[in-house]
Amino acid sequence: MSNEAWPLPRVVIAAPASGHGKTTVATGLLAALRRRGLTVSPHKVGPDYIDPGYHALAAGRPGRNLDPFLVGADRIAPLLRHGAAVPTPADIAVVEGVMGLHDGAVGRGGYASTAHVARLIDAPVLLVLDTTAQGRSAAALTLGMAAFDLSVRIGGVILNRVGSPRHELLLRDALAEVGVPVLGAVTRAAEVAAPARHLGLIPVAERAPESLAIVTALAELVEATVDLDAVLDLARTAPPLTAPEWDPVAAVGGPTGTARPTVAVAGGPAFTFSYAETAELLTAAGADVVTVDPLRDPALPAGTRAVVIGGGFPEAYAEALADNITLRAELAAFDGPLVAECAGLLYLGRSLDDAPMCGRLDLTARMSGRLTLGYREAVAVTDSPVARAGELVRGHEFHRTATDPGHGDRPAWRWDGTEHGFVAGRVHASYLHTHWAGHPGAARRLVEACR
Repeated sequence: MSNEAWPLPRVVIAAPASGHGKTTVATGLLAALRRRGLTVSPHKVGPDYIDPGYHALAAGRPGRNLDPFLVGADRIAPLLRHGAAVPTPADIAVVEGVMGLHDGAVGRGGYASTAHVARLIDAPVLLVLDTTAQGRSAAALTLGMAAFDLSVRIGGVILNRVGSPRHELLLRDALAEVGVPVLGAVTRAAEVAAPARHLGLIPVAERAPESLAIVTALAELVEATVDLDAVLDLARTAPPLTAPEWDPVAAVGGPTGTARPTVAVAGGPAFTFSYAETAELLTAAGADVVTVDPLRDPALPAGTRAVVIGGGFPEAYAEALADNITLRAELAAFDGPLVAECAGLLYLGRSLDDAPMCGRLDLTARMSGRLTLGYREAVAVTDSPVARAGELVRGHEFHRTATDPGHGDRPAWRWDGTEHGFVAGRVHASYLHTHWAGHPGAARRLVEACR
């Protein structure tokens, strides 16, 4: 199937802006379709790690990101196809958008927006509208969203936060005037909310029982308020996917040797930010990937040759991380390649909000009142286990912490004229989140460094 046209039904869940209810609808739709017996492939536009966790819980398979800025526009359709094919071929793909439909990378004319991704995967859009304090203007808004880019096809609307039956009738009549079908209507009283904090929703891994209850409630909400048959019919209007399936083995050029080094990847409630393709690429490069939970595991898995510590919320677990003294000591002395992003950077420092961390890097970290958020085009300053000096990498920042100092004597990256991060021996640590499908050489380089 990987090189033949695949008539994969697919739909993009979008909105005019953040906060209209995309995640509610997308997660509930994934769960409701799965309850119908369909195999559903979940996807998220943009770099966000948290929404895909809810998608994965709803769909029963990994939530995957589609971000043209991080991986390149030419990889989007192949990555969609890969995600929909693994571990088994899906009956439908549901793609949740990011921000507003036409909002993308700043200053790039909609590049990496939901509309951009909808074009790249040739999928119809289902628009979620927060109808609070709106009447017929909802139809004008929908028409404007559609007319702004005629190459993006809005196939229907789901009304959210509808105030009353009369309000719903007014909205349906107005949208009928502009020829856009209403495929569902959710009242304000029926809303289901997931808990949030300083960087958005609380990740699924931190509240597994409660998250499962929320996903179940969202499935029931969508089943009661959305015309699932109409959504399926809309998804089936997408033409066959002709792009070849992304192949992690081809991306890294195959295994780097016959021996398979063990690479430990941090997981658990404190380190939930990881793209599914990271482990796939490491495996394709010849590694055995295992998970280590710094909150609970007293030591690295036996035979570990390299460690990857991604993002998450160590600030919410600083005391518990500090209490795991044996693992902190092992990481402080670990002599293999060690790659850390954002939360991993904080964990490798001396302290986080005065709680002792690993002490591998000579830095302290604190929560700050400032949100640092955005895409970055970074150049590697120093050779490291994941990049060669001079290599250009695209990534993103997403944190409310700061380190002192902000970078080491041997910085990891430079962007916007400023140096960032730390390279110390075989350690590479910074705030920059990267998607290795966009630079798969990182996985190959790391596995080679194990040898």
